[in-house]
Amino acid sequence: MQAFELSQLLSEAGPAGEVHYNEFLRQPSLSMGIYTLAAGALDPQQPHTEDEVYYIVSGQGSIRVGDENQLVQAGSVVFVAANVPHRFFNITEDLTILVFFAPAENTLAAKTGENSTSAS
Repeated sequence: MQAFELSQLLSEAGPAGEVHYNEFLRQPSLSMGIYTLAAGALDPQQPHTEDEVYYIVSGQGSIRVGDENQLVQAGSVVFVAANVPHRFFNITEDLTILVFFAPAENTLAAKTGENSTSAS
């Protein structure tokens, strides 16, 4: 068994005020990480070859998925299908995001030779 405490994961997430991704679980079928974006930050990520779910732990902003925009805040859950362009924007409060990839991030990219950016 692998067990995690969110408070410990958050303390290891990286310095406040930066864009940072810390993967803490990797299995062939699933990977998870903590993604942080400071208020006003630009989200540098590119589409991923795997399905992805975001759970907003804290903060506030918006996410664009394809051609749709959605406000997000603590408690929001967003599904992003594989290969769909997406990014957080208009971040008004530092975002802390729990990220789930299925299968594990970059698993399918490795099989197809694509190179997706690892920033959730």
